[in-house]
Amino acid sequence: MTHQHRPRGHLSPSSDTKDISKNTRMTGRATSRENSREASRRDTGRAVEDIALLLAPRLAHFAGVARTEHVTRAAQEMQVPQSTLSRAMVRLEQDLGVDLFARRGRTVSLTPAGRTFLGSVERALAEIERAADEVRADADPATGKVAFGFLHTMGAETVPGLIHAFRADHPRVRFSLVQNYGEAMLERLRAGELDLCLTSPVPDAPDLVARRLDEQKLRLVVPADHRLAARRRIRLAEAADETFVTLEPGYGLRRITDDLCREAGFKPRVAFEGEEAETLRGLVAAGLGVALLPPPAVPRPGVVELTVTGRRAVREIGVAWLDGHPDTPPVAAFKRFLLSKRGNLLPT
Repeated sequence: MTHQHRPRGHLSPSSDTKDISKNTRMTGRATSRENSREASRRDTGRAVEDIALLLAPRLAHFAGVARTEHVTRAAQEMQVPQSTLSRAMVRLEQDLGVDLFARRGRTVSLTPAGRTFLGSVERALAEIERAADEVRADADPATGKVAFGFLHTMGAETVPGLIHAFRADHPRVRFSLVQNYGEAMLERLRAGELDLCLTSPVPDAPDLVARRLDEQKLRLVVPADHRLAARRRIRLAEAADETFVTLEPGYGLRRITDDLCREAGFKPRVAFEGEEAETLRGLVAAGLGVALLPPPAVPRPGVVELTVTGRRAVREIGVAWLDGHPDTPPVAAFKRFLLSKRGNLLPT
């Protein structure tokens, strides 16, 4: 029997090369198309910006002429030379590539395109006017607005007391209030969403101005049936073997807790990380652990609060604002008020 041997199949180097070359050309064309689309999007964005810059100064003039249907009368009402107004309308039509007016001597009437355009222009001008009224109202010395941020632990007693005292002399000033942890408030300060914030620790950053106002002594909070509950004072090192409940990383009080424990020679074992100091107090009362906390607004049953001796266990409270940011009159007044509370910010 004669056996015929089939030649083993193999890939042709030339075929491979052609495939790679083909793929490269295809990839290149795809990349080129993508680059072209991206360039087109950029060009479209620039075109929108350019047309807005061209049109914006002329919109009020167009609305005035459309309302009066008379160039001379519109020029008198807007106190613009008639020749300037006429040229502006001609340039507007040229930029749009559309006739907005039908002209009969000095009298004009809107074309269908002009009426469509007028509706959008009137809405745009009304929105601009509303925005101008809003920012003027916010800056009014008597009735303006202060965007003010503060820590969660300042919300129960400190901030309501401050606002009540301030409004004794500024009864109509409005407040936009944000309650959050320190880093989040500083981000909103930098974003222009807040005018001032009460925070801890007092920030030290080149783009911010901060002033220390007061400090709170921190206490080691333990369950009422805890082995340390009979004590009045404690060195933090004596709590090295305890389980802690703390605020989440990023909170100023969490950073202070970690720093104080490290200085006392240990890293706390954390059973729970929360967002509210009073939640932590409740968990301490439930026996979940101990916590370093500022004094409560109202005493809580089920816990004992021990004075921490040795290293000063305090948190500083300060007010911060964006450096170089001009203050409106109500913000300036509230800033002066807060600074006048230095050393007397917190209830005793």
